Amino acid sequence: QVQVVESRGGLVQPGGSLRLSCVASGSIFRYYTMAWYRQAPGKQRELVASIANTESIKYADSVKGRFTISRDNAKNIVYLQMNSLKSEDTAVYYCNAAFGSATYWGQGTQVTVSS
Repeated sequence: QVQVVESRGGLVQPGGSLRLSCVASGSIFRYYTMAWYRQAPGKQRELVASIANTESIKYADSVKGRFTISRDNAKNIVYLQMNSLKSEDTAVYYCNAAFGSATYWGQGTQVTVSS
């Protein structure tokens, strides 16, 4: 069983920045595809960004140019740097680790963008 644990989110003013981190257990972390999803109230969970073991990266159109996903395989960590935050970025953010047919989720962390 892979354990996935996100860092604490928080309250940020519009235009501000926040970095989320996520640790996933396992000796084969470097083979995982890691991703961040988010779910806003009343909406479906959506993919924010993903980074494959090949370092191939995908972003949702709504965050391109503002968010950056990266990984440190030596530390089993994936990061999500969020800049120029908007109120519509308010959501619970979930980290996901995927390997083959297996997928593992973190517990989620709240990010609120508000003045």
